[in-house]
Amino acid sequence: MKKSIVAFCMFIAFSFVYKVNAQVRVNLNLNIGNQPCWGPTGYDHAEYYYLPDIECYYNVPRHRFVYQNNGRWIFSESLPSMYSNYNLNTGYKVVMNEPQPYLHFQEHRDQYSRYRNYQERQPAIHESNDDRYRKHWDDKRYGGDRRDGDRRDGDRRDH
Repeated sequence: MKKSIVAFCMFIAFSFVYKVNAQVRVNLNLNIGNQPCWGPTGYDHAEYYYLPDIECYYNVPRHRFVYQNNGRWIFSESLPSMYSNYNLNTGYKVVMNEPQPYLHFQEHRDQYSRYRNYQERQPAIHESNDDRYRKHWDDKRYGGDRRDGDRRDGDRRDH
């Protein structure tokens, strides 16, 4: 009887360990579908983009821009009016996978200053024919149905 109880307890313990490991594997997050059409290609996961040209961040999961206004961090669905002419398609984006990267703004500003007015263009998600960006192909803001393989450029701001 004791052996049965010990065996049962071991079974439960191993099941728990296996379940925890399985959850870890399942919780690996791919957020390609959450990334905006103007985001850079090549990343399966992005928490934030840092935009060196305008010194602000974009929170990918929450679809919010994060920028400073009078020393305070503002979270907004759109950029402030002073950036209304900024082209999100052509501006350089630095992918950041850290919580609250804006708390390290000065470091990021210094580290990525060379990407301000960067002339080499990053390919945007809406321009890619890669299957993992399939969700973005039919985005009407960028020319509609892309199943024909057409590589249209979209110059409109997305927010």
